[in-house]
Amino acid sequence: MMEPHVTWVIRERFGVGESPVWDGANERLLWCDIPAGAIHALDIATGARSLWEFGEPVPSLGLARDGKLVVALRNDVILFDPARGTRERVARIEHEKPGMRLNDGKVGPDGAFWVGSMDGEAGDAPAAKLYRVAPDGEVRVIAEGIAISNGLAWNAGATILYHSDSRGSMWLDCWDFDSTTGAVSNRRRLRDNDEASGRPDGGACDLAGNYWSAGPSASRINRFSAMGELLDWVDVPLKLPTMPCFGGADMRTVFVTSLGSGEDGRDGVVQFRVDVPGVPVGVFG
Repeated sequence: MMEPHVTWVIRERFGVGESPVWDGANERLLWCDIPAGAIHALDIATGARSLWEFGEPVPSLGLARDGKLVVALRNDVILFDPARGTRERVARIEHEKPGMRLNDGKVGPDGAFWVGSMDGEAGDAPAAKLYRVAPDGEVRVIAEGIAISNGLAWNAGATILYHSDSRGSMWLDCWDFDSTTGAVSNRRRLRDNDEASGRPDGGACDLAGNYWSAGPSASRINRFSAMGELLDWVDVPLKLPTMPCFGGADMRTVFVTSLGSGEDGRDGVVQFRVDVPGVPVGVFG
């Protein structure tokens, strides 16, 4: 177990705090509260905060060109301009069942927005999928038969894509990745997680080739090798951590969001320092 000094960035209860993204150009941390339908921004230096509300669930987001954000809503992927408050639909995704919505999403090294869906009543035939949404609006189905699509991240060389399912067998998979075309191949199982070690939630990669994964059922952040071996973990004061993200000027600060736990003092955003920087996030388009 790693024992870095974990400190609070914000103590605040969010319905489902998710999708932290480091906006280096503005030195701020972005994240969403899914059921509240909101995106939060925090200026790390000054503590100034911004809030944008969308009137429907906001499961994930990423950086886009010209200061815009690419945002996943229940069915739509949109471009949002925080400065002007304008929205432009990029693509619409129709789900297989009522009540489904989009979930974890990240901008890939190919400039596309990769986003999965979630099937809250998966049963024996889960209907969620993983999609690649190109800047021109083309939607490509990458994988099917998922309960809760999660854990998207790419290694530093943009040659490996990681992806997990947070329900059912709780697996972590990876593909070989082509950053020029966005094509994936050679899908393989890295590991099957469990509740004790932390079911796999949001993920991020560092420059040494390791994959960091939130384990909400164990209140920790796991660090796996590229082969899926559990190297170590960081216990966090958050009851239910949802996703790590690397940020700060040197990309060596890990920020972690959480969902509402119902326990006083165990919700919000925390941070800790690490030795190896994280992989910079992609930009849509």
